[in-house]
Amino acid sequence: MGLRRLGCAAAALIVLAPQLAAARQWLSLRRSDGLSVSAMAYPPQMAACRALAVLSPGAGGSAEGLSELAGFLASEGVLTVVVGHPDSDRKALRQRRRGLGLREGLASLASDPAAHRGRLQDIAAARAWARTRCPAGPAVLIGHSMGASTVMLEAGARNTPGLRGGDAFSAYVALSPQGSGGLFPAEAWRGIQRPLLLVTGTRDRQLDGQPWQARSEAFRSASSPCRWLAVIAGATHGDLAGIAARPGMQALVNRSVGAFLVALWRGDCRAPAATPGLEIRVGGAGVRVPAPAPPRSGP
Repeated sequence: MGLRRLGCAAAALIVLAPQLAAARQWLSLRRSDGLSVSAMAYPPQMAACRALAVLSPGAGGSAEGLSELAGFLASEGVLTVVVGHPDSDRKALRQRRRGLGLREGLASLASDPAAHRGRLQDIAAARAWARTRCPAGPAVLIGHSMGASTVMLEAGARNTPGLRGGDAFSAYVALSPQGSGGLFPAEAWRGIQRPLLLVTGTRDRQLDGQPWQARSEAFRSASSPCRWLAVIAGATHGDLAGIAARPGMQALVNRSVGAFLVALWRGDCRAPAATPGLEIRVGGAGVRVPAPAPPRSGP
């Protein structure tokens, strides 16, 4: 199965952030508990859909987030849906900040089992909608910060609340993933078998103050036969979300994600040619992307 345009060569990727797709559209999705979920769809800018991607913003984010990455994926023939999680959106964060402050409010929301349970339902609804428009090809789940935790939960990481994702995607990408402590115990990611990309930056500190290296735990412990750790020199947490990103940072995020897709559908796990400001470490021998497993019964 192929992203044929992406599969030509990693060096041929468009790494400059494209203009947002003019045809992007707002969606109102219905998740399994009946709650309405806002989402933004970016149709593939090609005649045919080559793959689908669901993007999960961080705490306090919205369906308008991660727009540069979404636009890049759409330009490469990927039907892309950014989900606006109602249980952990801007309104939910404002409520948490009252009496706690921003940092504590973020930490409280990011560790809330109910919010994560809702996120897994949001993701399932977005994927179901996208599959009706793109019935063939691989499906990739991508998330930033709290969205990266959503990625790990969906992929099968162990967690203190005992939440279970569906593992219904072909591959997973976590931007600014969380290390152990709080939501995830040590070695939480050992059971993850799907291809996995982690993206962080050398200025991407965790909320608890730990340096970026703490965000690489899943790379060391996951069982995936193809896993990458992409480290962007000087990138902050906001840079990786595309929030007022400094010049060149979004291009390196796009490069990391696009090159990972190229490697997967090329059928191996080799890293691309070196790029200034970007280091990619590779773990595992690499395999062709397996078919997604049937969704589990629930979160």
